[in-house]
Amino acid sequence: RTTMKSLRFISAEAFVSNAEFARKSLGAVAHDLFPLLFKASYLLEQGEVIHDLVENWPLFDFNLGKLLGATLDYQEDLSHRTCSVCLESCLTGLRDYVLNQSSPYMKKLKVVDLTGIKDVEVQFCKCKKTMGRWARTQLLSKLCSELLVYLQQPQCHPGTFEISINVLIDLFVTEQNYELVVQALLKKCSCPLKICCVAFRSDNVTLQKFFYIIKLTDPSLLRKLEIVHNVHLEMKHLEMLLNSIHFPLLMSLTLPARTFNVRRFTATDEQTLTNIGEKMGEMTELTELSMSFSILTGRIQKLLSPLKTPLKMLDVSNCSLNHADMAFLANSFHANHLEALDLSGHNIPELYPSTFFKLLSHCSSVLRSLTLEDCNIQDIHVNMLILGLSPCQKLWEFKFIGNPLSSQALKHLFTFLCELPMLKNVEFPVPRDCYPIDITYPIDDASLCRFDHQKYERVAEELNLILLQANREDVKASTPLFGSYDAAVQETNNELGAYLIKSFKEILEKFTTSFSKMS
Repeated sequence: RTTMKSLRFISAEAFVSNAEFARKSLGAVAHDLFPLLFKASYLLEQGEVIHDLVENWPLFDFNLGKLLGATLDYQEDLSHRTCSVCLESCLTGLRDYVLNQSSPYMKKLKVVDLTGIKDVEVQFCKCKKTMGRWARTQLLSKLCSELLVYLQQPQCHPGTFEISINVLIDLFVTEQNYELVVQALLKKCSCPLKICCVAFRSDNVTLQKFFYIIKLTDPSLLRKLEIVHNVHLEMKHLEMLLNSIHFPLLMSLTLPARTFNVRRFTATDEQTLTNIGEKMGEMTELTELSMSFSILTGRIQKLLSPLKTPLKMLDVSNCSLNHADMAFLANSFHANHLEALDLSGHNIPELYPSTFFKLLSHCSSVLRSLTLEDCNIQDIHVNMLILGLSPCQKLWEFKFIGNPLSSQALKHLFTFLCELPMLKNVEFPVPRDCYPIDITYPIDDASLCRFDHQKYERVAEELNLILLQANREDVKASTPLFGSYDAAVQETNNELGAYLIKSFKEILEKFTTSFSKMS
């Protein structure tokens, strides 16, 4: 698909394609052409031109998402291109904007917004090297440190101290970049580039470090908080966090696995859960909540009923919900507003079929994303599922891997899915008849790949043919065996892998020591 370019954009491409000429000529370029030239340079991956455009930026703001988004001159949205060459040039250009006192332009820049960039699996840039959220956090923190060192040099220009630019960014902090980010946040007042954290993701740091850095981010500005995987946050710690820090603008909260475990609850724990619910109720902007892999049996109402704003996104996958939990969700005011719902890991057909379909009917007019992985949906349930999904005309994404469905049932379901006008992404399971006859569900990781790959390929082709014949080439259908793509996990998997090996080694050493003492 070719996107139309205006004559202005074609001219901009021609101008920036000769980097040496473009860089020499920037001084004669009108201010209002800088955004156009920036997008053309980004498309052509002209790193040096991008650097110089940012270094001499003549406008009050620099919003990366808007600059790369669809424009009248070029409709294609480039904000999903996290090209390493382009982003590094952009950030070093920002540092040099502060350092360059000989620029012909008056320094007007007050706000830089880096939050509009989207990390995706497939990159279309020529260099094929991405700069993800973690690397962007790392580089910006490093550049802030460099500027602080320069400010202490005798040759530092007095005008540099006058510059103050708020840099809005989604920070991603792990053990490996923790110290660098802490230093940048600690000295924010002295630095011309002031990190303003809009979203914060934390993985693989100790609780002590997490509590320290979250206070440095200025939680009053935070809109999204993700505490994931290797941050061992339990319910008592969450209560401490919400009691000690106020998050007035927080819209999205993700908690790590096993934050809650009602099987070990005492009377004190019940009170703690009530307190957490009340604190979340004070967050009037909160519309997205993810609490996967916690055990919340019978406690959903206690946790969610204090919320005053309806949730638009809820992830309670693998949370051991019972009938009372599902009934609360189906009858709550959240149901009519849910745009994204994840109920994976619950045996829906056996435990609460009618209540689930009631919930689905309530959110059908707004639902965009539905995830029902490992829900024991079988061939006999497909007609009922089709009936439940029929009103979901805004559904954009449907994920249902890990369900014991035959090839025939999948074909029947796909014929229906073609009728959903907004659908773009489907994640379907390996058909049951591709596995050995004695396979049991949910399938363990060791058996996941033990299926007839040739038969699967044939079925996948037939399913894609159903889409093709219905003129639905716009729908992407896939089977990600080990879960959907996660840009943040992908970017830090080496560090997280090393951490897991270290943890496993420590457990083995403790076990060996205990065993030796017993002997």
